[in-house]
Amino acid sequence: MAVDSKFQCMDIDVKIKKFTWRIQNFSSLEVKKLYSEVFTVDGYKWRVLIFPKGNNVDHLSIYLDVADSATLPYGWTKYAQVGLGVIDQFDRETSSTKVTHHCFNARQVDWGFTSFLRLTELHDPKRGYLLNDACLVEVYVCTDKTLDFISHEFIVKTDWDELKAKEADCVKAVIDNQKTPTTKPVEITPPSPTQSSSQTVAIEPEESAEEDMNTFFTSLESELSSSRIVYSKEEAKEALAKINEALNTTPVNLNDSGKFSPLKQAFMILASFDGSSTTLTIDQKNELLGLDERLKELANRAAKAVQDKDQLTAKESMKRTMTCNLESSLIRYKEVETEVKQVDQTLAALREEVEEAQKRKEKMLAERKGIYRSCKEMKMELDALGKELAECEATAKVGEEEEKSVEAEWGRIKDFISSIEAKI
Repeated sequence: MAVDSKFQCMDIDVKIKKFTWRIQNFSSLEVKKLYSEVFTVDGYKWRVLIFPKGNNVDHLSIYLDVADSATLPYGWTKYAQVGLGVIDQFDRETSSTKVTHHCFNARQVDWGFTSFLRLTELHDPKRGYLLNDACLVEVYVCTDKTLDFISHEFIVKTDWDELKAKEADCVKAVIDNQKTPTTKPVEITPPSPTQSSSQTVAIEPEESAEEDMNTFFTSLESELSSSRIVYSKEEAKEALAKINEALNTTPVNLNDSGKFSPLKQAFMILASFDGSSTTLTIDQKNELLGLDERLKELANRAAKAVQDKDQLTAKESMKRTMTCNLESSLIRYKEVETEVKQVDQTLAALREEVEEAQKRKEKMLAERKGIYRSCKEMKMELDALGKELAECEATAKVGEEEEKSVEAEWGRIKDFISSIEAKI
């Protein structure tokens, strides 16, 4: 299905780039996973990968992915510090954010969080994660290993700091264009996305600024005092219970639980509560109001420490796996080397047998050739003998007749002599 989304990028500074991905009709997505458009940081192509219904978990899963990993040269690696955020469009400061860093390579082309934000919280209409069914995802990428200040506060304050900078530029431009002091305020429209076109900012003359500030804050103090919210003891106990529940978890679990927004309200209730048996000093109240940010900082530090340990464990696991693979390869190499020598010996023996067989073949071929020549000569002699035999047969018949004639004549002579002998 076609996905209705918008993708924008901006340079936070020379080293950090921010990318905003607005996904419309988020609840209607039927795809298992979804990639953003490709963007470039430090010459490498990246993209955001999300699993709208979770990567086999009941959480939204978000990762940073190397988009052109298949075409990169063998042995490539690239370090990146990454800040990921799903923005609460009601209150940006309560957005769900996580920060990590990773050395991407061919074995790990994406890195992020499988359990980023619970799906129940993502789809909670009381939160601003899906405003008009649009999900706002932000990613901050820095490839400089010397920088390490992407944090929850950095992410949620980025847009506000940019807005203040633009307003300051507008104010400076108006002041520069003023030629003479005037008692009439000069009105300009600040570039705030939360203000309508009719809202204005007034630039007061310098000589009346001090008096106006004193009057403003005196009035503001009186107004706040008269409209101060009074919290009951039950609300204070409930707030204290929430704080104790959060403190009974580990900093890492607190960072993943998304409980910072309720904690902020709980600290405010305790700081504002005045009971008959409870008298907090100004310092204690101020410390309570600052504990929310302090806990966020500690949770972020703990999460980063766990990530660093997990990364070390992963690297050690990779090292062990690669070492085992190398040892197995070395053993197999030696086995193959032995097998090659055995095959060489077999081939040498076979070559000797082949040479002996070749000699026997040559000898038999020579013998065969001699037999052929001998037989051919005997055949010629036999053919000649056949002709002589016919002549000899004819001569033998004549000789046989002659022999008979001789024997007959010999017998007559013998008989004649015998007759004479008898007379003598």
